[in-house]
Amino acid sequence: MPIAVDIDVMLARRKMSVGELADRVGITPANLAVLKNGRAKAVRFTTLAALCEVLECQPGDLLRWEAEGHADARAEGQAQVAEEIAYDA
Repeated sequence: MPIAVDIDVMLARRKMSVGELADRVGITPANLAVLKNGRAKAVRFTTLAALCEVLECQPGDLLRWEAEGHADARAEGQAQVAEEIAYDA
């Protein structure tokens, strides 16, 4: 999908768990996982605004556009960055 979701990176930077973020945003952990893993077809602006408020970030910190061929390689790199940030904590 050409829209990549970087919630993992922001969670690692904020040292926050998926469960805590879901609770503070007011969505289920399952729905957050769908969004986080790039399987969501849409996201409501109210949900995006709540994510940004809780994570103290801008929408562009969570979502970005990528050309079709580059998304898979970039996703692997982003997952590694999130792991490194979490490991350093």
